[in-house]
Amino acid sequence: MTKTILVTGAAGFIGYHLSKRLLDEGIKVIGIDNLNDYYDVKLKQARLDLIKYNPQFNFYKIDIQNRELLEKVFKSNKIDYVINLAAQAGVRYSIENPDVYIDSNIIGFYNILELCRHYPVKHLIFASSSSVYKANKKIPFEETDFVDNPVSLYAATKKSNELMAYAYSHLYNIPTTGLRFFTVYGPMGRPDMAYFSFTDKFFKGEPIKIFNNGDFENDLYRDFTYIDDIVEGIVRVIDLPPKEGKPMYRIFNIGNNKPEKLMYFINTLEECLSISLGKKIEFIKEYEPIKPGDVKATYASTERLEKYVGYKPSTDLKNGLQKFTDWFVLYYKKQ
Repeated sequence: MTKTILVTGAAGFIGYHLSKRLLDEGIKVIGIDNLNDYYDVKLKQARLDLIKYNPQFNFYKIDIQNRELLEKVFKSNKIDYVINLAAQAGVRYSIENPDVYIDSNIIGFYNILELCRHYPVKHLIFASSSSVYKANKKIPFEETDFVDNPVSLYAATKKSNELMAYAYSHLYNIPTTGLRFFTVYGPMGRPDMAYFSFTDKFFKGEPIKIFNNGDFENDLYRDFTYIDDIVEGIVRVIDLPPKEGKPMYRIFNIGNNKPEKLMYFINTLEECLSISLGKKIEFIKEYEPIKPGDVKATYASTERLEKYVGYKPSTDLKNGLQKFTDWFVLYYKKQ
């Protein structure tokens, strides 16, 4: 019997790639997204256009803040699994626009929890973030690390999601898994992410802003994780819900376990874009102080994920960025 999976944020970067993977495997997917204008709505629609004609895909344009409309989806469909990827993303944006983070990440997630309580599912999976680790000095970051001092509102909402999910799992026996994603990149990605923004600025003839003070010796590090690795990790988790314990709750990191310096990442992106264009290119670079809320390094321990689901992300940064730049050049040429 075909299982039915509800994916919130289905028009988002991760949500689209996950939905496509599930549909390719013959799984029925119910997609929810509010198609907000945080970034280019045309890109969100382009993602949806690639999957909307699949007979196993049903899409609802709904904001998870709207409890009444959300409940109608749960009432009219027998949902086996819920994967909540809908959220307001971005550390820097949260400093200027705090309200939307409370609305989407707190109230919206509360609605998801309540509906999983009243319409029981086999497994609730939700997106957390590496941002919860703040300026953690101990590396690599492990799921057991202390994460109670967030340095941005975005991180605070993600930590709040983990606490809320823990409480609901404890009270109502909801098998629940939280996934802390580490700097996800790839084709059809988010325009607000650095790799996408830098590429876009090159074509506009604009300089890229690098928030590391121009200090190459003490550069920032990021654990860049290719989108296919993220999706593979989620898919492997779906059919392995926590079955024992009180609560039936756990957290996994999904990262590449191989942090790279920010300048190496930028130089590699230049190299990949040069290959995609068939000519040598170079970004115009401007160096600025580190932004409030940014952290020095992100570095995922993936031992727990390997232990439970037998998987470790492994896509090389150069291979992943090459796939992104090839897509970018082709997509915007068509546009």
